[in-house]
Amino acid sequence: MKTMSVIGIGRLGLCFSLTLEAGGYDVVGCDIDQEYVNKINTKTLVSFEPGVNEKLQHSSQFVATTALKKCVDHARIIFVTVASYSEPDGRYDVSQVDSVVDGLIALGIQQEQKHLVICTNVNPGYSDTVYDRLRGYNWEVSFNPETIAQGSILRDQEAPDCVYVGSDSQDLADEILDAYTNMCTNTPSVHVMDRLSAELTKVSLNCYLTCKISFANMVGDLATSLGADPESILKAVGSDSRINNKFFRYGFGWGGPCFPRDTRAFIRLANNNQVPHDMCTASNSSNQSHLQFQIEQFLASGATEYVTDSVTYKKGTIILEEAQQLEFALRLASSGVEVTIKESEEVTRQLQETYGDLFNYE
Repeated sequence: MKTMSVIGIGRLGLCFSLTLEAGGYDVVGCDIDQEYVNKINTKTLVSFEPGVNEKLQHSSQFVATTALKKCVDHARIIFVTVASYSEPDGRYDVSQVDSVVDGLIALGIQQEQKHLVICTNVNPGYSDTVYDRLRGYNWEVSFNPETIAQGSILRDQEAPDCVYVGSDSQDLADEILDAYTNMCTNTPSVHVMDRLSAELTKVSLNCYLTCKISFANMVGDLATSLGADPESILKAVGSDSRINNKFFRYGFGWGGPCFPRDTRAFIRLANNNQVPHDMCTASNSSNQSHLQFQIEQFLASGATEYVTDSVTYKKGTIILEEAQQLEFALRLASSGVEVTIKESEEVTRQLQETYGDLFNYE
């Protein structure tokens, strides 16, 4: 059986480990939290990501550890899926990846050449600096981000639209693409490029999607103001193959853990390199203007009650990070509207801990 290792088995890394195992690999995952590792190994972990609990219960060739050396010794190819967070200026905080690299260096020169594959969102140019740090220790480095969405991670990993790999050679890229051949139930579009180009591809893709969503909501706002039907208009426009209907509907603005920070990262990168970025900046401001439009429309209706079954950034998840659905509810409540939220037990718990009795819960 082929072997793979994954460093960082949080929400994304755990899904990736289980998807690799389903593709026929013997997988070792590494995490610094011993209690979390124990729950994975005893299969008592409860995940809110759809499909994970079932996949974990049926897994037989996946083990978790806190020992970095065990993870490195297990396989030639090691994927890194630790978290990176957005700094106020748009830069990614890559300290967790830095800690992984420090740990790899501490293990000394590898007898067998290893291949580190960075899947974490990083600042364009960062993977090259990791390669510079590790090449003297017999490591190759590639960049291979995942284009997934919270709430459908397993499905997106098993059937991605596209796979893009940043590597120094086609041979290194082929090592990664072989894993996707075994994991995927479809045949995704494949793009091999240098590390810097792959890093820029990641932020560019999500930045384009935020522009597309903002444009759709702008058209919807105008249609609403004129008394036209936003859904009919956007469905018709999106039927053009040059546009398509994906991410082209009228509703709440974009939010969550990926779109806002990738857009900020793109803006920061363009600004630092004196490249005009008006479109992305406008998308960001338009997203906020759209929320204000929605609030004003609701208050102008004279309604005194608002009931919703979702305040997460994406229905079916438990993620409240930069969710316009939640911000909409908060602003209505602060304006005196009685807001009732019918959410999952976990989301309700988070809301009650943060906002107390500001909302009604059912």
